Amino acid sequence: MLPANIIYITIFSTLVGYVFYLKNIFYGQTRPNLVSWFIWMLAPFIGVFFQLKAGAGLSVLPVFLAGFGPLVVIIVSVFRKSSIWKINSLDIFCGALALAALIFYVLTRNLGISIFFAILSDGLAAVPTLIKSWKFPETETAAVYLPGIFNNILGLLIIKNWIFPIYSFGIYFILVNTAIIFCLYRKKFLK
Repeated sequence: MLPANIIYITIFSTLVGYVFYLKNIFYGQTRPNLVSWFIWMLAPFIGVFFQLKAGAGLSVLPVFLAGFGPLVVIIVSVFRKSSIWKINSLDIFCGALALAALIFYVLTRNLGISIFFAILSDGLAAVPTLIKSWKFPETETAAVYLPGIFNNILGLLIIKNWIFPIYSFGIYFILVNTAIIFCLYRKKFLK
């Protein structure tokens, strides 16, 4: 187990990733799906609350950053309207399911079940971006997803109490970020 203070590296890692992502939004190279990014903002913020309630410490920092970054992406994208990806019926369907899962997350009184619904919500929100990344990889930037993997590995390495509400979001974020990166670079990986 690493010392808890190492988690502060995640702040730098996240900032670097988002600087590149936001730069690419400004230059029109990245066009975020706002359905995904809205849920990606909301679910982690609620997840941090429940993780802190479960007794987590600094290990929640990567999850907090996973919500804060999307908030900035949404704000920048709204001001740079030409960078927003067109929303279709699948996006709306996944967004509605994600919001429903998020409501179940908030309403359940069981911490483990609440975290499960938060992860389900975030995963459903990821579906439009996964599909977009698969079909149109040129519209996404891996720079924001790579720190998501690194940060959550660090978060897992400082956990003292290995219970589902504390470790589950970190594992989920590693998996979903890896999946998006695979979609972006699958042609290079599968050569």
